[in-house]
Amino acid sequence: MGSSGIALDDIPSLDMMTELLRRLKCSSKPDKRLILVGPPGSGKGTQSPIIKDEFCLCHLATGDMLRAAVAAKTPLGIKAKEAMNKGELVSDDLVVGIIDEAMKKPSCQKGFILDGFPRTVVQAQKLDEMLEKQGAKIDKVLDFAIDDSILEERITGRWIHPSSGRSYHTKFAPPKVSGVDDVTGEPLIQRKDDTAEVLKSRLDAFHKQTEPVINYYAKKGVLAQLHAEKPPKEVTTEVLKALS
Repeated sequence: MGSSGIALDDIPSLDMMTELLRRLKCSSKPDKRLILVGPPGSGKGTQSPIIKDEFCLCHLATGDMLRAAVAAKTPLGIKAKEAMNKGELVSDDLVVGIIDEAMKKPSCQKGFILDGFPRTVVQAQKLDEMLEKQGAKIDKVLDFAIDDSILEERITGRWIHPSSGRSYHTKFAPPKVSGVDDVTGEPLIQRKDDTAEVLKSRLDAFHKQTEPVINYYAKKGVLAQLHAEKPPKEVTTEVLKALS
């Protein structure tokens, strides 16, 4: 806070009170280090902000963290950029290093939610080794289990109004007039990623790579399987039960 040059007396009292109350509430929460696993469209993105607020955790999305490290030109970021420039994948050790760095932030004091990592068993093992060195471990892995056919219906039904970002779903939230935005009457588009073909290849990759990761954590006794096809509120209830 100090480094950004904001004097405390410039912060409205209400904001300060809200933040103090938040910190008080957070101080009594148990530490949690969580991993969210699930295919695209399984609802991780809906649940993760709820979990984050409820348990005062920081959200570590490895893709965003890599981009941030590259932009900030941290030593690891420079290494990652070199790999990317050569068209190589960023090594597991590097990603684990970036997670290690990120965990030291004050916002991660109570723990974290990892999303998009680990994708392979080797990554899971490296993550565990790094946490072990710090005397920590993964507390729970939330598996957003859902049938591929449900995902196909969820994802291929999504239509977007590009300029406003409004989104519709042919089945769950259709526009008043098929194919056009309710407000402007402009045509809706489908994201390139939201087609059945792209989904199928992403799901194949997910099952191939990630099923073993799920088994790895199941053997450690930290896996909680959720019924991710349920409505979001019911999934939230399951999540909170799994983490209580």
